Amino acid sequence: MSLDSDVIVDRRRMRRKLTFWRVAAVLVAIVAVVAIGAMVSPAGRGALTSTGSIARIKIEGLIRSNDERVEALDRLGKSSYSAVIVHINSPGGTTAGSEELHDALARLKAKKPMVVVVEGLAASGGYIAALASEHIVAQQTSLVGSIGVLFQYPNVSELLKTVGVKVEEVKSSPLKAAPNGFEPTSPEARAAIEALVKDSYAWFRGMVQQSRKMTDDQLNVVADGRVFTGRQAVGLKLIDELGDEKTAIAWLEKAKNVKSGLPVRDYKLSPQFGDLTFLRAAASVAFDAAGLGMIARRVEQTGAMQSVERLGLDGMLALWTPSAGQ
Repeated sequence: MSLDSDVIVDRRRMRRKLTFWRVAAVLVAIVAVVAIGAMVSPAGRGALTSTGSIARIKIEGLIRSNDERVEALDRLGKSSYSAVIVHINSPGGTTAGSEELHDALARLKAKKPMVVVVEGLAASGGYIAALASEHIVAQQTSLVGSIGVLFQYPNVSELLKTVGVKVEEVKSSPLKAAPNGFEPTSPEARAAIEALVKDSYAWFRGMVQQSRKMTDDQLNVVADGRVFTGRQAVGLKLIDELGDEKTAIAWLEKAKNVKSGLPVRDYKLSPQFGDLTFLRAAASVAFDAAGLGMIARRVEQTGAMQSVERLGLDGMLALWTPSAGQ
């Protein structure tokens, strides 16, 4: 009986120890998950690493409305980062999305010293975003400008005639849903679209003139839809300086009294795949899962995916693309 009692006591003692270590392990796991989550999320990462550093954000690809990006920029404005460097490599996108991004960056500039670095391209909507900064740096061979807007729509009326298809409709007024692409564009519909384009173009020109402090003559030289190299743009007042991120940091230290030698840390504006369409995200995951990640990157570099994305852009566009005109 005495032996059985000792065995029971030992088992109870072992159970208590196991319970203690199990609870401790769970608590450690919870703390680790919370800590990792804080470092991974933009807000948490900013709280842990922003003090005494410069934030680096990237605007890449086609620009469209993006609530996540706006919220991330607003959080950055409330963080303890000392300054912000905005890297832009974009052909533009929708005028509404570009305006939204510009306004978010302008709010950020009001709270933090900010400078823009054009990596390869800041055209149309990409240049609208760059205008939020009072100082724009670009490399000599970067492309900037393409000041203008366009409204594109396919017209398949001749094709429908060929295949013998007729689209009928009943609408409340002649300009409702015009142009619709199923019939020749009427003079009235074309005039209405031209009025939209001209109004948006005047808005774009006014933004450039005010931000870059240009005269009417200076504006007329650069506002015909062309892109310019960085070497050309600096003389045309489209940018302020030739250089790269180091040049931008030097400007922040000299013009904005940002402390010298601060580290530059990436600040993500969206989670992984957050700036991709569903098609691009799904394709990327599928190729990686099949061990064909390199092929996926090559396909993306050819511009095929961006061509698909362009088909999904709605409304007025501030977009530069060599294959479709400026």
